[in-house]
Amino acid sequence: MAQFMDLRAFILRARVLKFYRQALRMTRRAPEHARDELRNTVRVEIEKNRHCDDKAKIRFLISEGLHRLKGLDEMLDMTGNS
Repeated sequence: MAQFMDLRAFILRARVLKFYRQALRMTRRAPEHARDELRNTVRVEIEKNRHCDDKAKIRFLISEGLHRLKGLDEMLDMTGNS
């Protein structure tokens, strides 16, 4: 039988997927020699917390991930990778 999500869980899941897509898009801007490693790191970090059910922890992880993504974006801008 299918397990249904409540609205908050559905929205949180959408935020996680949006973050994941954003992170993978960011890896395209990385230098070619580092793209695969960076993409693999993103996947590993997402998979590590795949079965987390604590909504507060998920929100924290998204916030932390966005902070790290912002730092990566700034670093890529400084190195001239746009």
